[in-house]
Amino acid sequence: MIDRYLVALSTYASDIDDLILLIGVLVGFWFILCEVAFFYLIWKFRAKEGVRAQYMSGEDPKHKRWITWPHLLVLVCDLFIVVGAVRVWYDVKQNLPEPYETVRVIGQQWAWSFVHAGPDGKIDTADDIKTVDELHIQVGKVYHFKLEARDVLHSFSVPVFRLKQDAIPGRIITGWFEATGTGEYDIQCAEICGIGHGVMAGRIIIESAEKHASWVSSQSPISLAAVATP
Repeated sequence: MIDRYLVALSTYASDIDDLILLIGVLVGFWFILCEVAFFYLIWKFRAKEGVRAQYMSGEDPKHKRWITWPHLLVLVCDLFIVVGAVRVWYDVKQNLPEPYETVRVIGQQWAWSFVHAGPDGKIDTADDIKTVDELHIQVGKVYHFKLEARDVLHSFSVPVFRLKQDAIPGRIITGWFEATGTGEYDIQCAEICGIGHGVMAGRIIIESAEKHASWVSSQSPISLAAVATP
């Protein structure tokens, strides 16, 4: 189960993973260095028989440099994190590529509802396909999603995409993703939204072009009506 969450299946998932790894490495380096220095100084300056404690005001330049220089180096590391974070934020949240298709995602207590485009490739038309807790998309295509909440705060989370976007009542929030592999994966609500929050789970089904076209054709209300008409 854990391995399924480690899979990266969107075009920007690896960028987010790399940023998290960078933060972990830099913070971990300074954490280990500080702890080693901390315990070394405790051991070196431990109480000894006949040795009086010294009072240090921290104003001596040779003492201050042990704070000043590490502080400056930490700020340099912060610059790398800030630059990486801004680049990823821009690519994921602001630089939306042209979509192949748009889907509507609706969060409500306690289920996800989806509106897929029918054969005409557009939502809010007569051939729309509506599903609950099951989102179908085609691999290798850019999708925009229009995210809504009908009641309280929810959060649309697709771990394999490294996607998490809060859904706010009264607002329609646009985001995007492009899947890089096929399969069935979890959709979660990552915002505590009431007593049924823990059961608010869905599935994203990433399909090849042929399978997705077949699914759209079989689920479209217009296609179904044509089949039912004698």
